[in-house]
Amino acid sequence: MSKRILLAGESWMSYTTHVKGADSFYTSLYETGETYLKAALERGGYEFTFMPNHVAQEEFPFTMDELVQYDLVILSDIGANTLLLPALTFTKSRILPNRCSLIRDYVLEGGALLMIGGYLTFSGIDAKGKWQDTPVQDVLPVRILPTDDRMEHCEGIRPTQVCSHPALAGIGNEWPLILSYNKTIAKPEAIVPVTVGDHPLLALGEYGKGRSAAFTTDCAPHWAPPEFCHWEGYETIFCNLAKWLINK
Repeated sequence: MSKRILLAGESWMSYTTHVKGADSFYTSLYETGETYLKAALERGGYEFTFMPNHVAQEEFPFTMDELVQYDLVILSDIGANTLLLPALTFTKSRILPNRCSLIRDYVLEGGALLMIGGYLTFSGIDAKGKWQDTPVQDVLPVRILPTDDRMEHCEGIRPTQVCSHPALAGIGNEWPLILSYNKTIAKPEAIVPVTVGDHPLLALGEYGKGRSAAFTTDCAPHWAPPEFCHWEGYETIFCNLAKWLINK
């Protein structure tokens, strides 16, 4: 049976004002960024479920019975508030399970977690990601900063492989340039086989019966430019990560 992966996040809506002299009008746009990751993992034989941000706010599992239906949970460009503020809590003051606590317990009980970088994962833009203040921090191999952690590099910056690891099998030493990443600090117990600048690009750890990983750049543009997403190592690294995280 195929292993099941849940990706939460990687969607956004834009509302644009166009001003043309005395006239103005508005357009709206809904976009998603899961395409490259979904294709890579499905080619690797995984069953892939995508839960965009606005869907995850209400439909991300509230119970362990629901969450353990997935072998790996991926959080990518989704802020903690999306899971902490379901509509019934925000509008009706309804008490509901803390899904950040649920993710922590899921890992401790044998689940697998991958956090991928972006404007709203780790700390993110203006520190609005806010994952550092949640129980998810307990089962990540990096310490999340309490401030805006984006390291923007419009000139491009190249990740460096510093040690071998099963997650890097089949990956050459030359990585494509990336355009940004989330600055984090590796925990003492973390394995950090790939760095960028002086910070982790890939960190891995074991917590309770489960495993987790932090991949601190994005899985899609703009941080991961087309050259990165079409790189032959893209599919390999994410399939390797899924295999290592799930096969405890």
